Amino acid sequence: MPVISRFYGIVIRMYFIQAEHNPPHIHAIYGDDVAEIAIQDGKILDGHLPPKALAMVREWTDLNRDDLMAIWNSQEFRSLKPLE
Repeated sequence: MPVISRFYGIVIRMYFIQAEHNPPHIHAIYGDDVAEIAIQDGKILDGHLPPKALAMVREWTDLNRDDLMAIWNSQEFRSLKPLE
């Protein structure tokens, strides 16, 4: 699963398996916690993240929504800037 970004101990990944195509989402990993987060609204689709990590992931997703959707639609992976 390609790594899209890393920041503050959080790893953001995205991958495509036919069964999980919709809705567009990312996988956020923070220590032992993992969550699937919808790109459009930041909603947790599956899993769990601590509140502070989730807030950072949502902020990063908001800042990168257009690029994330472009990656999702094209399936051409590239790295995105970390949250600063």
